[in-house]
Amino acid sequence: MSDKDFQRNVSVIGSEDFSNIKITEPVRYAAGKLGVKEALRHGFKEMGIVRSMRAFLELNQEDGFDCPSCAWPNPEHPSTVAEYCENGAKAVADEATTDKIDRDFFKKYSVEELSKLTEYQLNKFGRITEPMVLRPGSVHYEPISWEASYELISIELHKLNSPNDAIFYTSGRSSNEAAYLYGMFARALGTNNMPDCSNMCHESSGVALSETLGIGKGSVKLEDLYGADVVIVAGQNPGTNHPRMLSALEKCKKNGGKIISINPLEESGLINFKNPQHLNGLLGGGEDLTDIHLQVRINQDIALMKLILKRLAALDEKGQKVFDHDFMLKYVDGYAALISDFKNYDEESLLRLSGVTNEIVNETVALLATSENIVVCWAMGLTQHKNGVATICEYLNLLLLKGSLGKPNAGTCPVRGHSNVQGDRSVGIMHFVDKGLNERIEKHLGFKAPTEEGLDVVGAIKAMHNEEGKVFVCLGGNFLMAASDTVYTAESMQNCELTVQVSTKLNRSHLVTGKTALILPTFGRSEKDMKDGTLRYQTMEDSMGRVRQSRGLLKPTSDNIKSEPELIAELADTFFGGKHSVNWKGMGEDYELIRESIDNVVKGFDNTKEQSKGIGYYLPNNVRDLDFSMLPNGRAQLTVNPLPEHNLKPEEFMLMTIRSHDQFNTTIYGMDDRYRGIYNERRVLFMNPEDMEKKGLKKKDVINITSTYDGKVRTANKFLVIPYNIPAGDLAAYYPETNVLVPHDQYADKSKTPISKSIRVTVEKVS
Repeated sequence: MSDKDFQRNVSVIGSEDFSNIKITEPVRYAAGKLGVKEALRHGFKEMGIVRSMRAFLELNQEDGFDCPSCAWPNPEHPSTVAEYCENGAKAVADEATTDKIDRDFFKKYSVEELSKLTEYQLNKFGRITEPMVLRPGSVHYEPISWEASYELISIELHKLNSPNDAIFYTSGRSSNEAAYLYGMFARALGTNNMPDCSNMCHESSGVALSETLGIGKGSVKLEDLYGADVVIVAGQNPGTNHPRMLSALEKCKKNGGKIISINPLEESGLINFKNPQHLNGLLGGGEDLTDIHLQVRINQDIALMKLILKRLAALDEKGQKVFDHDFMLKYVDGYAALISDFKNYDEESLLRLSGVTNEIVNETVALLATSENIVVCWAMGLTQHKNGVATICEYLNLLLLKGSLGKPNAGTCPVRGHSNVQGDRSVGIMHFVDKGLNERIEKHLGFKAPTEEGLDVVGAIKAMHNEEGKVFVCLGGNFLMAASDTVYTAESMQNCELTVQVSTKLNRSHLVTGKTALILPTFGRSEKDMKDGTLRYQTMEDSMGRVRQSRGLLKPTSDNIKSEPELIAELADTFFGGKHSVNWKGMGEDYELIRESIDNVVKGFDNTKEQSKGIGYYLPNNVRDLDFSMLPNGRAQLTVNPLPEHNLKPEEFMLMTIRSHDQFNTTIYGMDDRYRGIYNERRVLFMNPEDMEKKGLKKKDVINITSTYDGKVRTANKFLVIPYNIPAGDLAAYYPETNVLVPHDQYADKSKTPISKSIRVTVEKVS
């Protein structure tokens, strides 16, 4: 059998076996003593007591390192005791574990054996300690030197018929310095094929915000949440996904503000928050956060918001001065068209579609009518629908009508998941062309960047499936399990000649690979990056546009791993044979050279070496300055957004994918989801009890979930049905286990974000 014909017998989805599930009532509060206990338990188990305390004391401190688990900003005066959350502690413990795997591990276990395990089991093996290669015709990784790794990649890149046969994917965990070098190397090679994790999460936010407000980022600062009259938390579960956000919401409540949550599930973190930094949080009853919970049906936010805005408009027309007409007269276009569009919808139909009660809508309208300073926060629950962009625009209509932009305590707050996903985009990780950036690249770096738009995640997967993407390089993350349509994506990756993973720990993307595969082990955020006796730092941009330094303090897991900037620079230097206008090797050794280049090439960055010290500095934000000159007529845009068209058949449900409390994106820390009362199992389906009765299902019955789009049937096998407080007709289940149901060609209009939060499915009991 030739290398070309060889096919590894690997499992794309891993084990489908059940564990011994335990089910309790959902928890009614987030954090508290149990949160502290769980944080310390994970830390001590993975790192030991001394290493844990060293890490936790420096986590999110001014001279310490940024938490790798989310992009929530640090306060100007962080707590010196614990400026992190339970999930942040889990992320650090997971990254800085003392468990390791080396060449003997890979000699013992084949990729075929490893692929039969779950994501949780793969992650628990520990840190990868040296570069490894999987050669054609082999099922075992073997060690390879760094120099040989660079040569192997360079040879494959030079063999390509076109630079566009290479794809460079980026996870949001990378630093500004690493992402900048990575993006510039791709451009120097000649391609804009730079898909990134934003394509799968907040791309809808970027498109909606750019079209209406002129910038693809949020406008608020952390302190704005403290003084807001109302904070709306829509399509988001802060208690699990962004727990440090709860401290800001707590301050808002103590200052007299109100919290409105809009979500198909009533999540623990928004019911009550026991702040472990305060005595009342440790020993008392905590703070009840949500004042109004609107349990909207999946992907019916537009119907709900249209109903709310329509009723606010009626009050405004009666002279109650609900809207800020002076603000709109000066800064906003589209008012007449929006008000006219409300007449096309009757309130009864909108109410029925939304699934909420008339009384709670009226309560919401009454609160918003008298509130001047409103902040809208959102996450994947709004972005990952076919109409994700339009949904976000409908929420932005509220802020524009109320004049809640460009002033303290008001504005937009898309809450990013990855710790530097916003910074990656700022420094140039994007598949589209920015002419101004290209001009500055030519001026300051001495080469011409490509002018052809590159591939996003959807386009990259399709290109690889069509055997047009030959080399796939992945800077962090677990691409196979993060992307939609798991089986199709696996087939795509297996069509590549070479797949390269820059990683800290083992994941399924290391097992379902191209003909040749490389694992290049890198530093974790918490690890000390020393060069010639000097401690090097890197910079990150938080969810609110502030750039600050991050420096690790723990001993690296191995002497044979490299930092991301250094390995990218060395690869580029090898590829160009040391003959290029960019001093790649020098930048890999001296990060100040990278920051100087960023300051010259990337718009908004300035004197980063000095300004990033301490709490850091904010990048420019036109919305904060009420500058909409880049938009039509130089004004912010109100939008008219149609209702979604689900066209569900009688037997179909609407499924949304969710995280458990013991995971961060595709990284599974444990098997529990204690806030929802699920322990020791992930293969569960949350279902309305009335729907269960209609289907003849009982608690813990085994079912298969199937989606059918354009005649293509996709099935997620063997899930346990769990009765839960979720709207009738709606379902929820964890990803990445259910990503297999999301078609690769079903995505949001304009942004191409997968429809992971609104999948049409059927449910059948396994006999």
